[in-house]
Amino acid sequence: MATAGLTVDEQKAVEEFQQAVVAPSMNKLVILDFWAEWCGPCKALTPVLEKVAASYADKGVMLAKVNVDENKFIASQFQVQSIPTVYAIFQGKPVADLTSARTESQLGQILDQLLEKLPIGQGGEEPKQDIVPLLAMGEDVLGQGDGERAAGIFAQIADMAPDNAEAVGGLIRALILADHLPEAEAALADIPEAMASDPAIERASSALALAKDKPDDSETEALVAAVSANPKDHQVRFDLASAMIASGDHDGAADHLLTIIEADKEWNDGVARAKLLSLFEVVGLEDEWVSATRRKLSAILFG
Repeated sequence: MATAGLTVDEQKAVEEFQQAVVAPSMNKLVILDFWAEWCGPCKALTPVLEKVAASYADKGVMLAKVNVDENKFIASQFQVQSIPTVYAIFQGKPVADLTSARTESQLGQILDQLLEKLPIGQGGEEPKQDIVPLLAMGEDVLGQGDGERAAGIFAQIADMAPDNAEAVGGLIRALILADHLPEAEAALADIPEAMASDPAIERASSALALAKDKPDDSETEALVAAVSANPKDHQVRFDLASAMIASGDHDGAADHLLTIIEADKEWNDGVARAKLLSLFEVVGLEDEWVSATRRKLSAILFG
């Protein structure tokens, strides 16, 4: 779990969880029980879990408990929907869902199977942290429009995996969203040549290029007035679309670019279409908004 960009309470919760669960799980099998004081089934299950953990202690099994009312952030990271929820954790990751096992024999059977497969107690080198969920966290925060927090998350991931293009590209896009263009330019300039052609870096580069078109509010207002005065002036409409992209108004920008394309597909060597495709790349080709807007573009070009 990344701690950068989190609140103080969330950071504390993550640190405590790492000490109580993640660290021991590097060479032990941790039974992780999510519970609450008001949960009747939780109280009924507790003595069963305690007894089983004690009987398997010499085999490298231990019990850890998380009160969901006191540790809502940790529970949310494990997507706990109801309690009791019980997982088996090894080397920081869930390896089995024990929730449906409510008796000693059921729990013992699952633990025996896990102990046969896992190198419990063998030590060895600590595995590298899986950055996939961290990248997903960064993208989620980025999608919420919190550039500062996303930049903090991606910066930490980039420190962990400096050769990961998605982490570096995410950091650049987060810096752009936070309006730290000089820092974004510096980060892009520092990228090794071998990484520059990666799609994640190209996406970030396109985002930076589009962000540089951002005018001040008075210029945008002047462009809006100019388009209203002369709707057929493609260049002014194109300039307004560029300004809207830089300001984050993707819907408005796309509407203006589609208007130009519908009126003259080849205007200025197809620059409106190229600009729209660049916007698609920045937003993400798998994004639902891109898919819907691409259908509008296809209808104009081939309809």
